[in-house]
Amino acid sequence: MQKVGLLLGGCVRLWKSVRMASSGVARRDPLANKVALVTASTDGIGLAIARRLAQDGAHVVVSSRKQQNVDRAVAALQGEGLSVTGIVCHVGKAEHRERLVATAVKLHGGIDILVSNAAVNPFFGNLMDVTEEVWDKRRISGDCGLHSSLHPISKHKTSPADKKDRQARGMCGHRVFPVL
Repeated sequence: MQKVGLLLGGCVRLWKSVRMASSGVARRDPLANKVALVTASTDGIGLAIARRLAQDGAHVVVSSRKQQNVDRAVAALQGEGLSVTGIVCHVGKAEHRERLVATAVKLHGGIDILVSNAAVNPFFGNLMDVTEEVWDKRRISGDCGLHSSLHPISKHKTSPADKKDRQARGMCGHRVFPVL
């Protein structure tokens, strides 16, 4: 009976170590010193993405169309000890997208990770009835529009030391980085 107890105890310890390794507990801040910008990130999947990026060490900029949602999400995530800031951004408006990117650059020096979680859908009904103008609005306001808002980052004047630091961090001012 005692052997069975020892065997079960060993299995439990082994299972805990496997579970911890698979959940990433063993790694420490794999995104330290990275900056993540997440659109539509004050609720649901967007908030979960922002939380996980911050838990992995990134400085996260969250956004939403409503200030109260931004305030609520920032307070909740900062209450968890995470590095998070937020700003109002309606991705369907070019000036909002530009302000979102400019804020991330001003606060953190650039953007390493972009998660375009927001969606723009100005049409409800049968997809066969969608006009070219609607498809253009979806394309321009969505990922393509957000990507175009990143182009001004590359135009910021930087010193050679700053450029070298950004290269060492793997930062590229005008490229959308893949989501981890």
